[in-house]
Amino acid sequence: MNSKRVAQETANLLQDYLTYQAVRTILDQLAETDPNQALWLRKFSRQYNLRDSEAYLQALMAQRKDLVMRIMKVREALAAEVVDSLPEMVRSGIEQSNLSYRCQILERLTQTQPENTDNSHPDESDSSE
Repeated sequence: MNSKRVAQETANLLQDYLTYQAVRTILDQLAETDPNQALWLRKFSRQYNLRDSEAYLQALMAQRKDLVMRIMKVREALAAEVVDSLPEMVRSGIEQSNLSYRCQILERLTQTQPENTDNSHPDESDSSE
């Protein structure tokens, strides 16, 4: 297992997700304060995939530097709020999930199988000898 690669991919995924959350936050704010700008950003976001936040921000920078700055600021604030608590939350969530699955597996392994419904006993089936 290449843990450095996994860590880098996880960090990139988290960065993309925080960018997505920043855009959602800004869209909510703009919907209340400037509906036309919210509509424009929503349309732009449909054209450019937020799954690659860096490509999204590069494309947005060509058209609206002010929105890029706002997204970066909100993304940074979100990161500051959640990143420190994430390692423990992830560990705890995985432990809880694993415990739940282990319990389900154990329950299934220990369940008794229903008895044969033909009412014959294994000893009685060979009585023709």
